[in-house]
Amino acid sequence: MKRKDQIAVVYEDETVLVVNKASGLLTLPDRFRPELPNVKDMLTAKYGQIWVVHRLDKDTSGLLCFAKNEQAHRDLSLQFENRTVEKKYLALVQGCPMQDEGEIDRPIAANPHQPGKMILLKSGKPSLTLYKKLASFKGYSLLEVEIKTGRTHQIRVHLKAIGCPLAIDPIYHENQGILLSAIKGRSYHLGKDQVERPLMSRLSLHANQLSFDHPTTKERKHFEGPLHKDFQAVIKQLEKWA
Repeated sequence: MKRKDQIAVVYEDETVLVVNKASGLLTLPDRFRPELPNVKDMLTAKYGQIWVVHRLDKDTSGLLCFAKNEQAHRDLSLQFENRTVEKKYLALVQGCPMQDEGEIDRPIAANPHQPGKMILLKSGKPSLTLYKKLASFKGYSLLEVEIKTGRTHQIRVHLKAIGCPLAIDPIYHENQGILLSAIKGRSYHLGKDQVERPLMSRLSLHANQLSFDHPTTKERKHFEGPLHKDFQAVIKQLEKWA
């Protein structure tokens, strides 16, 4: 994906900027490798100084909100802190949850034995995730997920806890990609000397909805970020064949 295609502006005014970022792009500069592409630096180059309000994991695609001045940053940060911001995700998972909708209320903590990985732990931070099944396919389900807390890897850990890990997750699940051959089964035919490539090989999680009160007008604003092409392609093939 070309760098110019990694960020799509969803909304912009004098105080707020909302973008839809691609998977694989950092929100902030990396502490140890600041030269890596990241949303903040790319937006700063275009707009000048901006303030980061919240983050998405590098491998999660979807909506991010930035402030254009300090006052807007304080207002939006308080909304996130007070949990009045609504954040919803689309998650393609393996398997199907036992209930069509439900909540996962399990504390999460850093794994002391595996840096960079999170686990369920009684002494961890309270974490609440709501989910609703939108569609079922052979071997997969598409869920709408809403997080009431913002813990690291919260959705990934919670969905795995109910037996429905993200369909593609290099940290918490073995599957490294979704192949068309696995979806079509016997209907799939690969040409001579051709090598099959995954329809999608990145984290199957997308932040598709974001709602907050505008820091200036106080009007409730709602934004939606469409799935990127790779995610759309997988859903389309699942609807057709699975």
